Amino acid sequence: MILPGHRLPIVVAMRPVDFRRGHDGLAVTVQNAPGLAPQSGLTVVFRSTRGDRIKVLMWDGAGLVLICKRLETGSFTWPKVQDGVMRLSRAQVEALFEGLDWRRVMARRVSAPAAAG
Repeated sequence: MILPGHRLPIVVAMRPVDFRRGHDGLAVTVQNAPGLAPQSGLTVVFRSTRGDRIKVLMWDGAGLVLICKRLETGSFTWPKVQDGVMRLSRAQVEALFEGLDWRRVMARRVSAPAAAG
């Protein structure tokens, strides 16, 4: 789902958006948010009102990429509806996109291996 090696910030828009919007409409939504720019490499995840659809907008260096998914049964696990955005790790977004509970995915820091002596 996310480009290999993609290490730039990933955020979830906390309010549902009109899912009739395409690349340009969602890019304007991102551009109007304080501190966000669609061409900065930021990945933004959008939710539908019913919660069973997801759109992911990202800039791949050459253009905007829009990924859409609809669950056939159930809904995605979303954060509480409020203003602003919430940053998620790549693993959390991958879980969200698969329809899993992203809140159960915890990031762990891995320390560099000690030099063999």
